[in-house]
Amino acid sequence: MKRKIFYATLLVFGSLLTVATAQEGDKKRPNILWIVGENLKLDLGCYGAPNVKTPHLDALAERGVRYTHVFSTSPVCAPSRSAFFTGMYQTSSDTHNMRSHRNDDYRLPEGVRPLTHRLKDVGYFTANIKTLDGVEVGSGKLDLNFVNEGPLYDTDKWEDLKSRQPFFAQVNTLEAEYDIYDRQTWRQPRVEWKGEREHEQIATEQNVTPPPYYPDHPLVRKEWARYLNSISGMDKTVGRLLEQLTRDGLADDTVVMFFGDNGRIEPRGIHWCYDTGLHVPMIIHWPKNFPAPASYRPGTVDDQVISLIDITPTTLGFAGIPRPLGMHGRAFLGDRLGPPRQYAFSARDRIDETVNRIRSVRGRRYHYIRNYYPDRHFTSLNRYKEKCFPIKPLMRQLMAEGKLDGPPAALMAPQVAEEQLFDTVEDPHEIRNLADSSNPEHREALIRMRAALAVWMVETQDQGVFPEPDEIVAPFEKEMHDWFGTPDWYEGRP
Repeated sequence: MKRKIFYATLLVFGSLLTVATAQEGDKKRPNILWIVGENLKLDLGCYGAPNVKTPHLDALAERGVRYTHVFSTSPVCAPSRSAFFTGMYQTSSDTHNMRSHRNDDYRLPEGVRPLTHRLKDVGYFTANIKTLDGVEVGSGKLDLNFVNEGPLYDTDKWEDLKSRQPFFAQVNTLEAEYDIYDRQTWRQPRVEWKGEREHEQIATEQNVTPPPYYPDHPLVRKEWARYLNSISGMDKTVGRLLEQLTRDGLADDTVVMFFGDNGRIEPRGIHWCYDTGLHVPMIIHWPKNFPAPASYRPGTVDDQVISLIDITPTTLGFAGIPRPLGMHGRAFLGDRLGPPRQYAFSARDRIDETVNRIRSVRGRRYHYIRNYYPDRHFTSLNRYKEKCFPIKPLMRQLMAEGKLDGPPAALMAPQVAEEQLFDTVEDPHEIRNLADSSNPEHREALIRMRAALAVWMVETQDQGVFPEPDEIVAPFEKEMHDWFGTPDWYEGRP
């Protein structure tokens, strides 16, 4: 607890500011709708992605602001959501390990509060939408690494919003996610995507081009097409939500924020601190019945570096709530802007049964990654991925047969470099490590970002330095084995 005293003290003051804001009177406040896209990178038509059909999000971007340099604080859902739902890095609040604190008495540090609780203080009705006219449009997913903070939402039905304003509503899209929670589904040879049978087949095995760190193989192209078609399916759900806002007469009073919770659901994406696991889309549209912030320019593209943790104070600002003192994020849009962000910091720790520790620093151009366990990389066992991502077992097979070379073979190597540096402009797939480069520009970027990471870890009191005890990790090992089994290649290993 001593590690948290500094932040707790500051956040208590922030709570007092929230209470003071609640006493401002009956000031009219906009509704706020978060549409949280599960597991996607910048794979929308408005970002130039091929083989997808996303007319509703493309139109939202034309009417709003499209952001190009937004990064999640974690490449997996629960730690990422724990951060942007509180405004505190998951590595500072001890919520950095995947699905931790589900069965203990853990509470958030003193003064750290869920976003919805702060909004309710000033009169917001809160919703985590699952159904619209009886049809499932959202997962209702929370997936937070804290469960003892009391009710977070007032309803899960869209129909309740029209009579309860101002509201804050969140919809978690269903489509870019494997349907593993139906045991009959995941027992099949191929695990389906949510709603896959209804996805329009825009992408096909013949017209897609997977990234070069995968082998050119029919299975890889087929899996890539499945993912892209899930994004086209997601856009239809977004369209239905936006059309319902208009039909209900709510569109002109509602700020719409669309963003991804973490990166792309692919073997080298989700769980890993490459851009594919961290780089997410974001679109914000401002309603005409409220004066737009001075920095809001509809129809524009914004390339400032943003961390998903920044959406917390930004959302509070939309509701008229000042950024609580000590909150890690900065407001990037609104009337009380924070200082420009030079870097977005991210972290990966234990995910399910797979123990690891990776830290990431992302600027506008360069990306620095620190791997604390170089022997635990892409080939490490994670039973969920072994079952749901057929590309990974395929690559094991091809590697054993001597049929991989270039970036795919490098990805299958037993170790990864302790430090990685990528020029994301020249090398968008992040396959050329520049950490040992003699180029002065690269060396300067490496030294600068290495130092920035060291400072960030100290300032935010990164708790990933403290390993979880074996008695905490062991139940995850058993749970993943019970769900997915253990692949033959791993049997017998410690």
